[in-house]
Amino acid sequence: MIWQTCLLKGRCVIMIENIKVGLALSGGAARGFAHIGVLKVIDEAGIKIDCLAGTSMGALIGALYASGLKVKVMDRLMRAAGSVSWLDFVFPRMGLIKGEKIEEIVRLLTRRSTFEQLRIPLAVVAVDLYSGEKVVLNEGLVCRAVRASISIPGFFVPLVVDNRLLVDGGVLDRIPIEVAREMGANVIIAVDTGIYKRNTKFNSVLDVVTRSFDIMQQEICRSQLTKTDLVISPELDIAPSQFERAAEAIDAGERAARETLPQILALLEQRK
Repeated sequence: MIWQTCLLKGRCVIMIENIKVGLALSGGAARGFAHIGVLKVIDEAGIKIDCLAGTSMGALIGALYASGLKVKVMDRLMRAAGSVSWLDFVFPRMGLIKGEKIEEIVRLLTRRSTFEQLRIPLAVVAVDLYSGEKVVLNEGLVCRAVRASISIPGFFVPLVVDNRLLVDGGVLDRIPIEVAREMGANVIIAVDTGIYKRNTKFNSVLDVVTRSFDIMQQEICRSQLTKTDLVISPELDIAPSQFERAAEAIDAGERAARETLPQILALLEQRK
């Protein structure tokens, strides 16, 4: 049975008995800003998200949302922030970007939260270069896990944690649908900000690397998407390196979510 309830801050939330809604947020670098637009529509519709799984940029945006940061604050912050202000360049050894600066920013925005303190359960995906295995992070400081998940090989210095050398989860799992399922979600909405257009323009080495990941994962992603209940795919003519186009990505995510909203509500009605 569907009913509505009010949370502490007065927001009405659609809740469905025996249904656990999970959101799987993909990687995509600058294209991942589209997740903010999707979350804006979900919030406005009052749809309660019971758990979040994120890879790379999806992990970063998911962490901010799960910590309780308001979507409108995220929107303003990302539209105004330049990518360079988040990055700390170092002399190349295992990466061009040290990653400490962005980790500290995420630490502040998530209010130094651990996973246990989050408003919504969250899982973050990374990959261990030593073992070649996917690593699901759901304990300890959230900012540390996000730092691992966004570490695109060759750009960010990998993060050493417990004898593991962690890099971007998108190497193996760009859309963490199965992770959301393992968290107990029985209705999963995936947000895919991947690149599949043949006419994509490459503006930097980052675009070449992320496109290479996408090509390697195309068949895996197609298979994964058959295991989700609904996919939101923003129309993005934005390269992964174009962080200055955050506003366009956010707006594209919002448009895609509004177009998909009737399907989401119908799906929830069917599952009640």
